[in-house]
Amino acid sequence: MTEKTVKAKPRGAYRHGDLRNALLEAALDLARDGGPDAVVLREVTRRAGVVPNAAYRHFASHHNLVQAVRSAIIARMAWSIEDELGKVDMTVPEADVAKASLRAVGAGYMKFALDEPGLFRTAFRIRDEVNWLPAPEKAGHTGLNPFQLLGLALDRYVEAGLMPAEARPGAEFLAWSTVHGMSLLTLDGPMAGLTAAQRHGLQERLLLMVERGLSMPVATKAKR
Repeated sequence: MTEKTVKAKPRGAYRHGDLRNALLEAALDLARDGGPDAVVLREVTRRAGVVPNAAYRHFASHHNLVQAVRSAIIARMAWSIEDELGKVDMTVPEADVAKASLRAVGAGYMKFALDEPGLFRTAFRIRDEVNWLPAPEKAGHTGLNPFQLLGLALDRYVEAGLMPAEARPGAEFLAWSTVHGMSLLTLDGPMAGLTAAQRHGLQERLLLMVERGLSMPVATKAKR
């Protein structure tokens, strides 16, 4: 992918409090164009128009910078999901709202992956040693990260009687891994060459498969 041309701003152009955001935006641009390996501190400071040492006033290390980048990406992913959730018709029956909400979470997740492949790859290449789920901190406009938004959709699924309560524990991981796998196959796998119409059709079928799978009772061990 061709890297965007971003002119470095003159040094000293940032007022107090602006440099951190300038550094973060420069790092996000690098991640957007080149993925996680492109987030190099020296290039970040060059684009921001400051000397490398200036970054340490705001980020104690390169690790701190990439963690901030990851948090910012997760927030943008949450916004994508919230945009889809905002389209759900809340006047229809509870079961229909629950189904539409779950589909919206998956659709928003996959849309972000396709719209921002560099950011998507970066979010899951940077490991959070404290909590490996998608961002323990607040993220979206609602203050919830993608994993929490999925959890709420699944809670609604149970409340609407669409999923047995005993199937609720761990359901996030099943739904998440399915949608994440589709996203990766579409970005970097054998599905990369599909047309937009083909991708959309398969995504719709995938979300329907997730719905039906969640509605099934938990399988019990067969008696010997």
